[in-house]
Amino acid sequence: MILISVSHNRDFIYQPRGFNNIWDHDEQIIKNWNNVIQPEDEVYHLGDIMLGDSNYGLSCLKQLKGNIHIIRGNHDTDTRMSLYNQCRNVIEITEGQYFKYEKYHFYLSHFPCIVDNYDTSKPLKTRMISLCGHSHTKDKFCDMNKGFIYHCELDAHNCYPINIEQILMDIKNYNKEN
Repeated sequence: MILISVSHNRDFIYQPRGFNNIWDHDEQIIKNWNNVIQPEDEVYHLGDIMLGDSNYGLSCLKQLKGNIHIIRGNHDTDTRMSLYNQCRNVIEITEGQYFKYEKYHFYLSHFPCIVDNYDTSKPLKTRMISLCGHSHTKDKFCDMNKGFIYHCELDAHNCYPINIEQILMDIKNYNKEN
């Protein structure tokens, strides 16, 4: 799971992540992605792949390893969606998606979604967990008081992709502490 925005030449995106410009930001994000993701990996991108210069953004997307499933974000216009479809590494594009890993249930979307009534007395495997990426928050649990929502933004994960095993470990540890 990951959210990356390339070609988003706004300082409120790249400066809080520790970069002086968008080109250094994008170069490091691509490097981080490709250090973690293998060519055969299935990757679910939670929207807003690129903003600004679409040609530049598309060149960045094409450099990413893995089989990428895109969950549409609010900046993923119809024009950008057709560009994504031109990439050999893009497998599918959806508006939101149910995802099951082992016996755990997830709803993948760009925006935080309330998909669970946060009944903490039920086992984790019987609950639905919302995975999202819209908010650019550094706090992966910032919406847990609203429902079972986990943020996959780069901002919350030191500019690296987050894998499903780590997400489960984070959630299990969060549940023990709260």
